[in-house]
Amino acid sequence: MEWEPEADWVALTVGTGVSNGGVWLTPDGLVVKRLLPGVERVDHYAYWRRQAEVASSGVVERTVGVRGPRCVKVESDPGGVTVCSAAVSPVEFEPVELAAAVGRFGLNEFEPAEWFARRILWDRLAKDEKGAGWASLVGEERLPAGVRRDCGRLWERRYELMDELDRLPQQVVHGDAHPVNLIGREGDHVVAVDWEQFGVGPVGFDLGYLVVSTEATIDVLLGAYQSGSRSTWPREAVRRGAVLTAAITVVARAAWSLTQDEPGDHVERLCRLDQVVAEAARQAL
Repeated sequence: MEWEPEADWVALTVGTGVSNGGVWLTPDGLVVKRLLPGVERVDHYAYWRRQAEVASSGVVERTVGVRGPRCVKVESDPGGVTVCSAAVSPVEFEPVELAAAVGRFGLNEFEPAEWFARRILWDRLAKDEKGAGWASLVGEERLPAGVRRDCGRLWERRYELMDELDRLPQQVVHGDAHPVNLIGREGDHVVAVDWEQFGVGPVGFDLGYLVVSTEATIDVLLGAYQSGSRSTWPREAVRRGAVLTAAITVVARAAWSLTQDEPGDHVERLCRLDQVVAEAARQAL
């Protein structure tokens, strides 16, 4: 029998990706997420079962800084996996609060499981290389000449940038640290959802995602991150990890958006972060 949501569940989102079959809120206060089969490589950023692995293991339910909601149950069937978790009451956070929280989160230490994501940006690059890549931005007339030039430099030196990220200190990362996923509060901790990219990444990775997804400057966010992490990692290493992650992410998303019928604001966001992209390109020379 094919899996179906209950009639009295309220849809929060319909399927938003290859492996996301939808999210619902139940009358008794649970959030139900349906996972559909997709990428099978367990360390790939898009491994389809990772959110179920995170939930059933309980590995992030008591972490400091950022933690996951309480898992109620995980059920598998021939068509996919259903994850039931406690609903999270949303609260408003300032960007600096989130930066401090992800800084604290990086202090958690784990013995990585085989299903931890390990090469998020490498995997995304491999996907981009199957298409036009970031170099498509070089001829984009909506972009200032300097931004077009820097996008071209990043694309030409993409392997060097990835190797540089690999040489930075590695830490635990949420993997998709946008404000839309950092939504609740539990004491001094931020409660996050959507752990599909959870794993290990370079220091500053989660901070880079906040640089892309908030209006705060990198200097303000970096100061909060260092405060949260008790300056455990050298400031210059954290900044470099955040700059490279943010630049690679915003450039890749802008390039992808040009192939879409509804491109969103990715090109405008790239223009807003022109100095971050310039810093990444300048140090890559």
